[in-house]
Amino acid sequence: MIKVNVIGAGLAGCEAANFLANHGLIVDLYEQRPKKKSEAHNTSYFGELVCSNSLKNKKLDNACGLLKAEIEKMGSLIIEASKVSSVPGGDSLCVDRELFAQYITKKIKDNPNIIVHEEEVKEIPSGITIICTGPLTGEVLLENIAKLTGDKCYSFFDASSPIVKKESIDFSKVFYMSRYGHEDSSYINCPFLTKDKYENFVLELTNAKKALLHSFDANYFEGCLPLEVIASRGIDTLRFGPLKPVGLEQNGKSFYAVVQLRQDNLIGDLYNLVGFQTNLTFPEQRRVFRLIPGLENAEFIRYGLMHRNSYLCSPKILDDELRLKCNKNIYIGGQLSGVEGYVESAATGLLAAYYCYMNIFDIKHKVLSFNSVLGALVRYISHTGLNNFQPMNANFGIIYRANVMPKDKVIENALKGVEEFISQIK
Repeated sequence: MIKVNVIGAGLAGCEAANFLANHGLIVDLYEQRPKKKSEAHNTSYFGELVCSNSLKNKKLDNACGLLKAEIEKMGSLIIEASKVSSVPGGDSLCVDRELFAQYITKKIKDNPNIIVHEEEVKEIPSGITIICTGPLTGEVLLENIAKLTGDKCYSFFDASSPIVKKESIDFSKVFYMSRYGHEDSSYINCPFLTKDKYENFVLELTNAKKALLHSFDANYFEGCLPLEVIASRGIDTLRFGPLKPVGLEQNGKSFYAVVQLRQDNLIGDLYNLVGFQTNLTFPEQRRVFRLIPGLENAEFIRYGLMHRNSYLCSPKILDDELRLKCNKNIYIGGQLSGVEGYVESAATGLLAAYYCYMNIFDIKHKVLSFNSVLGALVRYISHTGLNNFQPMNANFGIIYRANVMPKDKVIENALKGVEEFISQIK
């Protein structure tokens, strides 16, 4: 019986393990939690969402929405889990993060072909291995990957947003509405009515005490900057970013700035502050965020937290099939491969498993079409310039000629490319 090692039971690792096990292979799945806790996780569940509870846009004319459609065709476990744990979120696919992770955990642990090992992996095991240890990969394992590849590991800082109890919100000062009139009106909006109150909030935010970032430099990912970093770039940056009031007029009345809260669980008693990733100390989060209208007495059940995200310089070390160039038995999936985002991470874990399966059984195959979002994303991380490589989100800019084609044609080509890829193992 053929065995494959999968290291890490996050989104990417669970996708890889689930696919391989469902196709008859035995999977040794290694996960350090709960024996060793990470700096960002709150539970011992597999597939825990650390930052936001949003899997981003679900429309096909959005790159991440199209990516979700692609991996659904490929048998994605996270898409399956999202369908039983979804909560209102406008155009975004949002989930109850606990139910989502519980569903994934049960599916993995109930699969007879998956053997779960609760232990930290420090040495790369022998045999066919998919490493999906994510942005919080342990230092020793990172060092061993660096020794094997001859290239150092890189990192940037990411953060999560705080969560408050709904019952602690002052509803005399807030209102329900989704941007641009979406029918579900699923967001709670906290409006700043005047310029003075908004600017006072920004002043307190930028001068608030930050948590220490250990000994590492503050190298942030531009797609997920801490709120206070955005605010430091100019008094109006928040009003044109996460606090933009556009599309939130009420009864003909507009606002100077608006903070949005998004439902975080299925029951609807918890809400997270949208775009409020932060590195403020916990006392400062409580003090500063209570300056937001309606949150003066907010009860925080979780504070925002900064953590380091590790990644590899994939153009140097990965081939087109997410394998190490120096060892074709080792695949890299998830954020460690140089992608950024929940869906992107899960997708690369799933794709690594497809390639792993094809190579194990010597199935003649073509790589996933670059016309698809996932194919283009892997093409980008494995072929972009070595000197300026940065983690990449799903976007239409990486798909060849997507900017000159009608959007419906781009969508058609992407889904067709995925179907042709899948057909190679049927």
